[in-house]
Amino acid sequence: MRIDKFMVLKSILCLLFIFSLISCDKKSPLEQKALDKIDKLENLMAEARKKSLDVTREETTLWFSKEFLKFANWDEVHMEDIEKLFGYYAPFEADKKKSAEELPNFERQKVIEILDEGIKNLTGVIDGSIIRRPVSKVDWENIEVAKDMFLSNGKPVFLYDYFSKTVGQSLTNKSVYNDHLGAVYHGGQRLYETNMDRAINPYILNEDGTFNEKIELITEIPDTHVGFMILWNMGMPDWVHQKDPDLTKGRSLFTGFDIDNPLARKVWSDVIQKAGELTKGKKVTQMGYVLSNEPHWYSEKNHWTARFKEMTELSSHTINKFKVWLLKKYNGNISGLNKNWETSFTDFNAVEIEVPIDKALRGKPIWYDWCRYNMDRSVDWFTYLQGELHKVNPDADTSIKIMPNLFSENARSHGIDAESLTELTTMIGDDAKIRERDIRSKEPEEWEGKYSYFWEEMSVAYDFMESVSPNKIHFNSESHFLSASWWRKLDTSSDYVRNTTWLATLHGMDAQIAWFWARDPDGSPEDRLEGELDFFDPALAGSYAGSVNMQPNVANEYTQVMMDLNSFSEEIFALRKQRRPLRLFHSETSAINKKFHMTQQFPMYEALYFEGFPMGYATQKIIEKQNNDNWDAILVYDIEFVTDGEFDALQGYLNNGGTVIVDGKHSLSKNEYGQNREKSLLKGNGSLIMLGKELSVEDIKKEVLETISESLSEVVLTEDNGTHHKGCTWRVVKNPNGGYLVNILNIGAHSAKLNLSLKNGNISSIKNMLTSQILDSNFELKTNGVLLLEVK
Repeated sequence: MRIDKFMVLKSILCLLFIFSLISCDKKSPLEQKALDKIDKLENLMAEARKKSLDVTREETTLWFSKEFLKFANWDEVHMEDIEKLFGYYAPFEADKKKSAEELPNFERQKVIEILDEGIKNLTGVIDGSIIRRPVSKVDWENIEVAKDMFLSNGKPVFLYDYFSKTVGQSLTNKSVYNDHLGAVYHGGQRLYETNMDRAINPYILNEDGTFNEKIELITEIPDTHVGFMILWNMGMPDWVHQKDPDLTKGRSLFTGFDIDNPLARKVWSDVIQKAGELTKGKKVTQMGYVLSNEPHWYSEKNHWTARFKEMTELSSHTINKFKVWLLKKYNGNISGLNKNWETSFTDFNAVEIEVPIDKALRGKPIWYDWCRYNMDRSVDWFTYLQGELHKVNPDADTSIKIMPNLFSENARSHGIDAESLTELTTMIGDDAKIRERDIRSKEPEEWEGKYSYFWEEMSVAYDFMESVSPNKIHFNSESHFLSASWWRKLDTSSDYVRNTTWLATLHGMDAQIAWFWARDPDGSPEDRLEGELDFFDPALAGSYAGSVNMQPNVANEYTQVMMDLNSFSEEIFALRKQRRPLRLFHSETSAINKKFHMTQQFPMYEALYFEGFPMGYATQKIIEKQNNDNWDAILVYDIEFVTDGEFDALQGYLNNGGTVIVDGKHSLSKNEYGQNREKSLLKGNGSLIMLGKELSVEDIKKEVLETISESLSEVVLTEDNGTHHKGCTWRVVKNPNGGYLVNILNIGAHSAKLNLSLKNGNISSIKNMLTSQILDSNFELKTNGVLLLEVK
């Protein structure tokens, strides 16, 4: 029999194709296990629906489970691409191949874990052992903007979404805009200056003052969902640079031009006024216009920015404005400046200063003058920018993405006055981070013996900003709780995600855009992460590895905690809007002059942080502009340098009947130039408590708590976590339905044994409001645990 070789070959190829299909369809053991659990959860959800029980939380768990199983399969087939992405992040580079090989099954295992948790919780709901409040879904298309909150269906709501996910995707794509990932429309999120993506930037402007076709990136945004616009300041069109080759002198990392340059200001005036007109009243601007991405103008020697000449080279515009500033500061008296600076300038036009400035000059008048001017000029820039917007769109909300560490850390040559900028804009803006150990640290960090994570930056900065502007919406437009440049953990715990998000919301955060979502619906990384990447932006190139995009439990928990916060939004608002009875006095004057001012301030803040009330701050402006009845006392702790204006504000507060507690060291003893102050605070009509020189932080805390005792809660929380340091931060407000609402977050490194009691009377019941389960007055809270209690 004659054999047709062609037919044989064809048959073999067909068989190989069939086998390949069978092979491709074959599920890994972990995937099959996850699919079985998906079936189980779906059956439970059907049973719950028959009983009219809310399963919104499970819908999200189900969605992320299916998405990440798809992602795991993509990662498995494209292992070389994943290996490359691990390699872009230096700490993961050495193990990139192993990490890429392990990732698909890691993702599948985490899917199994969130399904197990979902099955356990829903089983409890069905059998009645858990009673949950139904999820209050966000109505993304009908958000109202109130004075100090967003509203959805008439209730306070906390908005959530991810940074960067719109890139390459339609704003109407339900795969990336939904209740699971959030549905805030981003008005431009680009990390490099040659691409646009709906950001407001100068590339829409022609040299003749007209606007080009790129303006469609703004006009074509659908007016359907709540959103925000961002001013992308990275670059300017070539025609602007040709007009002024010195345009970039004194630029910063994300502000690619001299903010004192008249041409740059004119360009931005034209751009922001046009954009403001086009977007006026649109839903995409309900969260406001972010005026800048992480502005800073560091100007000290040996800072990383000093490696870039343009970032520290002063323009003639900046120098001339500094001379005018000095003329005003010294009332035209050049002799006064020469005496302070130990110089011999003939007049103010002859004044010279070396920038970047030597850090050895910190504490000297020349250092103070430069740092203070650097702050004032950035305030002037943002005042101008906001003013130009408000000329055409007077009701436009604004914020600035301020890096909170510029307030909470010691450095002060960066030009950012957190108080003035927070006061200036209509919304509070930032990109706060919370983290575990910095990935660069070879040894445990100092906080690790006491706490589960590093909370100082967010808590200190948020308490300060909320004290400055207590009645404003607070928008974190790039939250770094899930990952950051130098914090990444592939196996981040769900408890950490819940605790950190809850804490930041309790501290005032109304909306957050988390860093970052970079998966396209098919599972592939977004366009900018595909192919061969150069290192034009290592922050983006290295952000994918170890991020939420590889962690289904992190993605799921982020949404779950936002659902719970929104279901209890009225209770959360009651807890966070309560009075701040004690105010720590903050002096930017001391912060500029002292090498470790903020470090020295923190132990006092920390000691009072765990005493059941929200911490607050007072400054000269706060004392002079706000109702002084909003607090019981001001504590002045380790603040050596203050201006006469700051000193007079404290004295005026005393004269009006206020209470000031002053440590016995050297507080208030010098002016901004280190000159001894002859005056001392007087009692006036108030109460002046001068403490002894040798009192410890604990001694001062006892004095403070006694002073404000009448404002402390009737509920008392005692804690035993096996150490001498408290780890549970808690707040109490009266419940309109009787009794009290108590919020407890264990941010400590250890599980805590807790006891709740009343100063007067007995507790009859304690209910966990998240589950409706009853607790005894003695109970244990694990590290990163979260409790919202109803106490009667």
